[in-house]
Amino acid sequence: QVQVVESGGGLVQPGGSLRLSCAASGSIFSIDDMGWYRQAPGKQRELVARITSGGSPNYAESVKGRFTISRDNAKNTVYLQMNSLQPEDTAVYSCNAQARSYNGGRLYYYWGQGTQVTVSS
Repeated sequence: QVQVVESGGGLVQPGGSLRLSCAASGSIFSIDDMGWYRQAPGKQRELVARITSGGSPNYAESVKGRFTISRDNAKNTVYLQMNSLQPEDTAVYSCNAQARSYNGGRLYYYWGQGTQVTVSS
């Protein structure tokens, strides 16, 4: 089994910054893509940013230039640096890891519980 745990959320004023972390652990042979999604009240979950195992990122248009995704493959960890935060960034941010538990095994998608980010003055 694979566990995914996020950390780093909180309350921040508009224009401020936060850094989210997400660590995957357990029975892991390899991890392909890792990503961050968010869901605001009354809205559908949306992609924020994803990153391949080789380090190639992909961002939602709404966060380009403000958010940066990175990963440490040795630690099975992905980070999301969020700058210039705005009230519309308020949401629960969840991490996703696409992992195999053994060589040649099936790729499964694992989700964390999510961490709340609130941007308010």
